[in-house]
Amino acid sequence: MTYTTAALLGVLGALVLDLLILRTRLVTRVVFWATYPIIFVFQLISNGILTGRDIVMYDPDAIIGTRLVHAPVEDLLFGFALVLSTLSVWVALGRRGIQRTPTAGSRRNDE
Repeated sequence: MTYTTAALLGVLGALVLDLLILRTRLVTRVVFWATYPIIFVFQLISNGILTGRDIVMYDPDAIIGTRLVHAPVEDLLFGFALVLSTLSVWVALGRRGIQRTPTAGSRRNDE
């Protein structure tokens, strides 16, 4: 399996998780697409450093070859899949009331 195939499967899996399994439907919301560019910029910076300085190198036969700020487009697809999956699970758990209390930073009586 090439890196390209794995990246596309990752995006497909994240979309299935978001739309069909957890039904969070984040990709249908304007707020997701309005805030995703913030994550995308930092992903470009970190990928640019890692791949531009040859800290991470890819087999040319395993990728399409198209790069954006030194990063193969496949890395950007994997990043999208990772962010979407993480946010989908987070929203789904929040809807189920998982970890709503105690809230972060709450004081305990013994302090």
